[in-house]
Amino acid sequence: MGMGNVRKYSALIAVLAIVAMVVTGCGSTATTGGTSAGKTVTVTIGIGAPLTDGAVALGKGMVRGTNLAVKQANATKEIKDLGIVLQTVEGDDKGDPTTGGNVATQFVSNPSLVGVMGTLNSGVTRVAVKIYKQGNIVQVSPANTAVDLTQMGNENYFRVCTVDSVQGPFAADYAFKDAGKKAAFVVDDSTVYGVGLADEWAKQFEKDGGKVTGREKTGDKDTDFKALVTKIKSTNPDLVYYGGIYNSGALLSKQVKEGGLAVPVMSGDGSFDPEWIKLAGAEAAEGDMASNVGLPIDLMPKGQDFMAAYTAEFPGEVPAAYDAYSYDAANVIIKAIIVAAKDLGADKVTSTEGKKAIIAAVGKTNFEGVTGKVTFDSKGDTLNKTITVYAVKSGKWVPVSK
Repeated sequence: MGMGNVRKYSALIAVLAIVAMVVTGCGSTATTGGTSAGKTVTVTIGIGAPLTDGAVALGKGMVRGTNLAVKQANATKEIKDLGIVLQTVEGDDKGDPTTGGNVATQFVSNPSLVGVMGTLNSGVTRVAVKIYKQGNIVQVSPANTAVDLTQMGNENYFRVCTVDSVQGPFAADYAFKDAGKKAAFVVDDSTVYGVGLADEWAKQFEKDGGKVTGREKTGDKDTDFKALVTKIKSTNPDLVYYGGIYNSGALLSKQVKEGGLAVPVMSGDGSFDPEWIKLAGAEAAEGDMASNVGLPIDLMPKGQDFMAAYTAEFPGEVPAAYDAYSYDAANVIIKAIIVAAKDLGADKVTSTEGKKAIIAAVGKTNFEGVTGKVTFDSKGDTLNKTITVYAVKSGKWVPVSK
């Protein structure tokens, strides 16, 4: 072998040595629990919400809050070093339990999906959560308030909002003790959410000394309440309470005033949205009230930071009732994904083992979120039970409870 061949042979050995180092990961920047150098794992979070029917304004806000959390997480060194890329997929449940079940089935069939941020409607969750449980998919809701959802034995279900048994009585106390209302006609939209909230409100109102002058059921997509208004008016209430969502409740408010009954309509978190004022009309909506979970955003522990990031990401958009709660709910899932990736390796996050690890990690959640301290009891209920009552004043929702 000549000298030229020796040089070529030595060069070849050097190249092969470098290739061997790259293949075996020597000198790579991948950290323990991550992936092999240069590889990434795509992990999906589903968003279950009404996007084309029902409380669309609230559903779109849920999407915005979740996407903001995911975008921020993907920019962190921690996620990058683990070799994970987070993404979201939207599922339009239309606020309908059957449709929500179909969305859940589609989500579970997605091999990269490990968690669901949703749903808005308690009735939808009642169907969907069982499907997610079968697929070992964690579900974290920003908005479900039906009391029994955490009593159904689904260890994969959690919520960052408080429940009707807290919200209803708080709002009833405000109506009777602070607003001075003594007689109320109670209406609900026949949904799991609407019935539960109206029941809790009416029970506390009567306990306080108020009189329920009548009770009536409607449909959650009803638009004509003229006959109902006549019935309500005949009982001479000084308040109408509506358990349901803004899309029908606002029309009830409008028609109550058009029917000659000059009393406010009070509702819950599903009605706390500018769309209530828009649909009812500012004049008719004036004085109407709604309770909502948590504090006003400007009084939330990290509300100012959230609003700065939110405004930069969604110029011209105003947060709906659950944008901040969806942001926190998404971060619950994201933090659990990180825990599972560090323990098992990013490659295992989307496996059955990984999904179960994520559920377990969510149960141990403990961090300071935008909405306050985010942590759960043994059933999956939040320990943050703050409620605020708002009233419409000059065309805007203004906090009035203390």
